Amino acid sequence: MSLIEIHDLKKHFPVGEGLFSRSKGAVKAVDGVSLNVNEGETLGLVGESGCGKSTLGRTLLRLIEPTAGEVVFEGKNLLALSQRQLRDMRREMQIIFQDPYASLNPRMRVGDIVGEGLEIHKLAKGKAKRDRVMELLHQVGLREDHYDRYPHEFSGGQRQRIGIARALAVSPKFIVCDEPVSSLDVSIQAQIINLFQELQEKMHLTYLFISHDLRVVEHISHRVAIMYLGKVVEIADSAKIYREAKHPYTRALLSAVPMPDTSRKKERIVLQGDVPSPVNPPSGCTFHPRCSYREAICDRTEPPLDFGADGHGVACHVFGPIRRS
Repeated sequence: MSLIEIHDLKKHFPVGEGLFSRSKGAVKAVDGVSLNVNEGETLGLVGESGCGKSTLGRTLLRLIEPTAGEVVFEGKNLLALSQRQLRDMRREMQIIFQDPYASLNPRMRVGDIVGEGLEIHKLAKGKAKRDRVMELLHQVGLREDHYDRYPHEFSGGQRQRIGIARALAVSPKFIVCDEPVSSLDVSIQAQIINLFQELQEKMHLTYLFISHDLRVVEHISHRVAIMYLGKVVEIADSAKIYREAKHPYTRALLSAVPMPDTSRKKERIVLQGDVPSPVNPPSGCTFHPRCSYREAICDRTEPPLDFGADGHGVACHVFGPIRRS
């Protein structure tokens, strides 16, 4: 059952020019994304830096207002809600940010950071708030004596645990995890990933897990979506993506992942050229200038995200489920 449905979501940032900032064009950060996140699953979202992953996560929560499209959460179109109605919905949807150093207010104690949402939504105050925060600190692997400390007294991994506790405080159903382990040491990454999985099982959470680390995404995700230049180009169950990737871009990303077994060798796929500008993306398939499999149709016609009978979606004229000529 889908918890969130995203239909043709777009976020274009206008680009100004000259003294009066006349519109020169727009950065098409998210350019017509449609996908769903099922209840209780982790959907991994992968792509190069600048492909629109984080913008998509923030736009579907309306932390950034979208240019067009529709986001349906439990049957309600989030983009049609007033600010007051949206505030009430914030309890159901939270976000964990990438940088645990910048995302916590250095002037606030941990107890106030974690408990702020409880007061905003009038869920608890006084002793009830303190007891709830203590419970949350314990759930994420912190101690009760951390309640009165400041963020600068903690390591990066501990700060991210504080961020996780803050997101959990209002008992959400859906959490956007915006590259939550990318700035942490590898050993700490494993601890935080295991914590995410334990919390998901215990609290029946649904995640959109954004990352550029394909190995982390493989470990935590039920399904994986691949983004390129503001669009989803492939989506499938995690096992299918890693064993039967179809889109040339996905294959290139997977070929760049280091293998722990040095005796096994795999062919490295080196992409041609640089990522095109999102201000002026190529016609047709946006990946075709870098694709060694491109055909004439790729230059002129944009491939839709077609799904096969197994639910594997691919936006490609050459390797998609529906062959076009």
